[in-house]
Amino acid sequence: MKVAKYYSNKDVRVDDIPKPTIKSDEFLVKVKKSGICGSDILEYYRFAKMKKLGVEYLVLGHEIAGDIVEIGNDVRNLMIGDRVFVSHHVPCFNCHYCKQGHHTACHLLHNTNFDPGGFSEYIRIPNINIEKKGVYIFNKNMSYEDGVLLEPLACVCRAQRLANIKEGQTILILGSGVSGILHLKLARTKGVAKVIMTDISESRLKQAKDFGADKIINATEDIPSIIKEFNGNRMPDCVIVCTGAIPAANQALKCTGPGSTILFFAVPKPGINLEIPINDYWRNEVTIMTSYGAAPPDLDEAHNLISNNKIHVNDIISHRFSLEKVQEAFNIVCDAEDSLKVIIDFEMD
Repeated sequence: MKVAKYYSNKDVRVDDIPKPTIKSDEFLVKVKKSGICGSDILEYYRFAKMKKLGVEYLVLGHEIAGDIVEIGNDVRNLMIGDRVFVSHHVPCFNCHYCKQGHHTACHLLHNTNFDPGGFSEYIRIPNINIEKKGVYIFNKNMSYEDGVLLEPLACVCRAQRLANIKEGQTILILGSGVSGILHLKLARTKGVAKVIMTDISESRLKQAKDFGADKIINATEDIPSIIKEFNGNRMPDCVIVCTGAIPAANQALKCTGPGSTILFFAVPKPGINLEIPINDYWRNEVTIMTSYGAAPPDLDEAHNLISNNKIHVNDIISHRFSLEKVQEAFNIVCDAEDSLKVIIDFEMD
């Protein structure tokens, strides 16, 4: 079968490897669509994993949608022909962290995956991904492209739940890429009063406006002053950082007011430390928090939102490429100018 082997952002090669063989308690998915995640192009993150595993390349891809084409005799409640999304990571539900609601800090979640990765024609789904609630069957309302966005939306659902995003708030989203737009879409379902979005790309700012942002600001401008003028001299209730750029991280620290929450949905690379004005934060009860990934409760929420047409997600897909053109797809994502969601479409020639 064909796979995309990732050596670096500029070196992604299409090659042949054997199709996985399933056990009696596993199943095989023929991939139809697979999204390129922003984390797929974090070279420091990918190189560290390659070094840890002692390998020259990775088969990436975790935002997948496809069909079950083979199924083991011991698998229940699934059928050949089911259209599915399968989560690459699953928590144990039993450890201290899971019981505290921190499913994405679970050791098992950090050490599970399907085989070999979503940028391949077929993937083997281990039994643990079935047992731990990692499989979602699409209803008739969901397309494969909807399925590709299920996991990214679930990550956003988790973040906004942890940050307690609610009706009447003003939120500031730093970064108007895929995650920023999904945060905008989800915030609207929660009755958020005002959404302010920033970016250094005028193209992405225009897209943010088209998707319904109340105010767009170029990230090179004086963001705190513009927000105060726009928002009645009040800073945002929540600042959501959707880019790993260091200037954005520092801007977030300057855009708080009484009771504000800063949510780092994306973070700078390792070794970067931020200087926190902790005395000001103490006096104003400012919260700094992070959110990582998604767990089954978040996937449940995202699945319900998409399948019940409460959020439309496939309109953020800007580019589609065949597997043979995967390098071109990675180039577009790395350029981060005119693209939003870039997917690999296995049905394209």
